[in-house]
Amino acid sequence: MKKIIKYSFFTIVLSFVIGNLTFVHAEYVLPYPSFMPGNKLYRISRLIDVMKKYWYFGDIAQFKYRLTLSDKYLVEAKTLFEYKQYLLGFDALKRSSTEWQKAVPTTPSMLLSYQEAAKKHIEVLERMDVPDNFLWSPEKSASSKLPLRGEIENAIQLRKKTL
Repeated sequence: MKKIIKYSFFTIVLSFVIGNLTFVHAEYVLPYPSFMPGNKLYRISRLIDVMKKYWYFGDIAQFKYRLTLSDKYLVEAKTLFEYKQYLLGFDALKRSSTEWQKAVPTTPSMLLSYQEAAKKHIEVLERMDVPDNFLWSPEKSASSKLPLRGEIENAIQLRKKTL
């Protein structure tokens, strides 16, 4: 009788534990932001990114390189927008979109990766909370109007073309 109670209790506890489990499935993971503008190593990081372009040759390597840069600059833009560094974030978002356009998938597996990346990028872009326009006023030159929301919408439309 004690064995039956013990096994019954064990199965009840096990069913609660298994029932409450949630499985996490990350289809596409964006990188952690690396050096940001203002860091002494940021310019070196950008220079290394430019030099890597010559290291990665061939369609597959170029695709992965461009997609990685697009991811990196998108995360950079997101982080800068969160800290209200709109000018720097605007530039990073433009670089991300430029690299996105240069990444050309040539195989079905590359296309699948490109589409997963597009979904993740759109998700991140839609959650960005920025003003529609931002008036940037440098000290020694004329001010300029940055269409932040327009650039985000352009980036979303660019990525939606691949879906």
